[in-house]
Amino acid sequence: MILCAGESLIDMVPEHGTFRPLAGGAVYNTTIAAGRLGEDVAYLWPISRDPFGEMLLAPLNEAGVNLDLCPRSDRLTTLALVTLDNGEAVYSFYDEGSAGRMLSVQDIPALPDNISAIFAGGISLVPDPCGGAIESLIAQNHSRLPVVLDPNIRPFFIQDEGAFRDRLNRIIPQCDIVKLSSDDLAWLYPGLDAQEAARKVLALGPKIVLQTGGAAGAHAYWSGETVTAPAIRTTVVDTIGAGDTFNAGVLASLRRQGVLGKDGLAQITAPAIKAALTLGAQAAAITVSRAGANPPWQHEMPGH
Repeated sequence: MILCAGESLIDMVPEHGTFRPLAGGAVYNTTIAAGRLGEDVAYLWPISRDPFGEMLLAPLNEAGVNLDLCPRSDRLTTLALVTLDNGEAVYSFYDEGSAGRMLSVQDIPALPDNISAIFAGGISLVPDPCGGAIESLIAQNHSRLPVVLDPNIRPFFIQDEGAFRDRLNRIIPQCDIVKLSSDDLAWLYPGLDAQEAARKVLALGPKIVLQTGGAAGAHAYWSGETVTAPAIRTTVVDTIGAGDTFNAGVLASLRRQGVLGKDGLAQITAPAIKAALTLGAQAAAITVSRAGANPPWQHEMPGH
């Protein structure tokens, strides 16, 4: 079972002069996508008992996600208020003392034996105490379980850039796969092109660094020749949840190929990586073809 650990929240999206609440959060979206692809997946993040918490639970249950490691909380759900400034989305977070924000190191349980891999990332890595809790989860388990990380860097959410860079520099060497967008790489290593920046990340210790770039496709940097998979041509409605869905496709492919493990990743081949990038791209193409973070179900995937 793949364990996804990280934020869920409610995006308050402008609509006809008011706001429409939508379930979201990068790791939450990946969890939903993996469940819809038929993967055995569990989620770790506090869920509020408020009405927004119930909104978050419904899609998780619908996708068959295991919620045994999700504590319920009387604290409120994090809200991300989206406003438009000349067409650009601007976010305001209501997060102080929220259910997720207050996840602490002491709340991280011993993982059951049926957990076979960890996926983490998103803005859950940024503030404390939750950032320290996710860091602790990785530190406690990375020696026996493969760890896949997508920091999904959101500069507007980072109040202490130095502390966040320090956290990433501690976490990345403990990860087996790190996925970064072109924007993430530009933030991490200003002035370097994406390939140079990805190689810098690879030098920190991961076995594979994945770079996504929308229409430019996806690239994998590892010990062999760079592996590339083109983006799938489609009509784009919006890109919400695209990267998160890509992550789920990669995880699903690696698990189905039997290489989502410490031994499997140590001996991975270029064709196996290519297959993972391709499934990720196929899943993401469906997500961008419809509004919002609405990842595909397995029966919607090509060749099913």
